[in-house]
Amino acid sequence: MVEFSPVTGTDLEAILAVYNHYISNSTATFHSERLSKSELEEFLFVSHPKYPSFLIKDHGEMIGYCFLTQYKKRQAYDRSAELSIYLRPEFTGRGIGLAALAHLEAAAKKAGIHVLVGTLCGENRASIRLMEKAGYSRCAHLKNIGEKIGKVLDVVIYQNEI
Repeated sequence: MVEFSPVTGTDLEAILAVYNHYISNSTATFHSERLSKSELEEFLFVSHPKYPSFLIKDHGEMIGYCFLTQYKKRQAYDRSAELSIYLRPEFTGRGIGLAALAHLEAAAKKAGIHVLVGTLCGENRASIRLMEKAGYSRCAHLKNIGEKIGKVLDVVIYQNEI
């Protein structure tokens, strides 16, 4: 059974292990160098009332995390948030992403957020399917905007009013 619990400071090392895996082995994130704990805390907040972060657990085992973060640092965007979901690779493809997305939407509503945005690598088919299955609309396609692992990459942006 999948459960969600608020991230605490003691969870950051486990979160970093998952995120640094994706940094080193994929285009799921455009970070290209492993992050430190302080760098992670710049966008994944602990105990933030508007932009919460959650551990995803299965039978008590940490299998991933999800969070909301500030879309842009300007007051006009305060009604919006960007979402992220990262699962340990062996737990992908099991419907957990959809449960995490629903959990983030509920947290966003509670925090007074009205629009959620997902920014994805154009080749991240699994996350694109997740966004579309959950009713998110593609609102932007930025071509050749990033480069990682010797590939020039597109970014696609999905949004949903909640």
